[in-house]
Amino acid sequence: MTGPAAAGRPLPRPRDGDGVAERLALSARTPRGRGLRTEDVAGWLAGRAAANRFRVDPIPFAAMDGWSFQGTTGNLVHRSGRFFSVEGVHVTIGDGPLQEWQQPIIDQPEIGVLGILAKEFDGVLHFLMQAKMEPGNRNLLQLSPTVQATRSNYTKVHRGAEVKYLGHFLGDGRGRVLADVLQSEHGSWFLRKSNRNMIVETTEDVPAEDDFCWLTLGQIGELLRRDNVVNMDARTVLACAPVGSGGSEALLPDTELISWITEERSLHDVRARRIPLDTVEEWKRGPSSIEHAEERYFRVMAVAVQAESREVTSWTQPLIQPVGLGVTAFVTRSFGGVPHVLVHARREGGFLDRVELAPTVQHTPGNYRHLTGADRPPFLDLVAGAAPGRVLYEAVHSEEGGRFRHAESRYLFVEADEADAPARPPAGYAWVTPGQLNALVRHSHYVNVQARTLLACLNTAAATLTRQELPWQRLPKPHPLPG
Repeated sequence: MTGPAAAGRPLPRPRDGDGVAERLALSARTPRGRGLRTEDVAGWLAGRAAANRFRVDPIPFAAMDGWSFQGTTGNLVHRSGRFFSVEGVHVTIGDGPLQEWQQPIIDQPEIGVLGILAKEFDGVLHFLMQAKMEPGNRNLLQLSPTVQATRSNYTKVHRGAEVKYLGHFLGDGRGRVLADVLQSEHGSWFLRKSNRNMIVETTEDVPAEDDFCWLTLGQIGELLRRDNVVNMDARTVLACAPVGSGGSEALLPDTELISWITEERSLHDVRARRIPLDTVEEWKRGPSSIEHAEERYFRVMAVAVQAESREVTSWTQPLIQPVGLGVTAFVTRSFGGVPHVLVHARREGGFLDRVELAPTVQHTPGNYRHLTGADRPPFLDLVAGAAPGRVLYEAVHSEEGGRFRHAESRYLFVEADEADAPARPPAGYAWVTPGQLNALVRHSHYVNVQARTLLACLNTAAATLTRQELPWQRLPKPHPLPG
């Protein structure tokens, strides 16, 4: 579990003399905010959907406006040279049942802004959330950050409207920064993509415009217990909230944890080499999709979008559509009365620094049906076959709806015992406390986007690792896990 201590350094402790963590905890304990009631959010979202025209239609690649396949490489690019492109990549990870492969991948080098504006009402922090349409969301409209914009968007390459509230996050007029950190996006589908995750507090009078509402962390936590309400961009920002930190009671001390991560990054030679999309092996391109020869993993397709509430009201674009529902879970145990989660030092071709901490399980089960025995992903069968009494939290959440179509995972916390998940886990896994994850997430490229979703559930009290505090978690689960 541990590596050479000389390779590590202590996790820095945040300074919280002004009680930010306590204010966030109070907000998470507040189930009723100043404005919209939690039980009215679904109706409000439906009203915002009815107030605007939204439509997404799959189209052939040839029907896209401004997008084309380059003649020399076959890469799918926009005529502006901005936004993003779909290219090929050859990934080598060195060991495991699949040691190298080729695939399409999204290249989006510019860094976007994901920002949530905070303001205190009646002594409680509230957060300005947006009802934002994303073409890849199955239900289109979900709660997003106050600002969710790529650099191309907020510099108006698309010649659209101004991004609302952007001035609170960029420039001299921004408010007090509570969190500001670069975090990775999906390393399996993006090539070295990062976004700026920000929480900024204001004391100004900020009216909520039509597609915006103020909610407490407790309200957001309640909404995170529902399927497909809070989008991925909001979840990753909420994971960065400075709610607490440290591992003084952890099974693996902070310095040893950093040493272990450093060792994992040093031991594994992960390489991602760009190649022309036309040359990617085992993938075939048709008029309307690029698909794997055995119909696994995902497909690249195109859509035409109408969205009256967006800065640009109509456009076309490519999207990545996964094959099947994902399963993403932290296995959890307590050691010495302290809850821990089992993290995986996961290697993905699109990561900037080879390895990031991921949930115990992060897979689409259908992609692994052909594998048996030791070739099957560790702990996948434990999570997929977990008895309802072992499931502490469960909900379906969409992945990034601006680039991925109907990409959904069932997110879970699953209790385990020594027989299923030993205190000395397999190579590549380690037990950490939520406080240690909260400390790591204040730094770039330590905790992956799927783990940040589950951390956001803890930060907002949507989930807790002590069952008795959440009686609703004992209710029957409405959706069976894919096997």
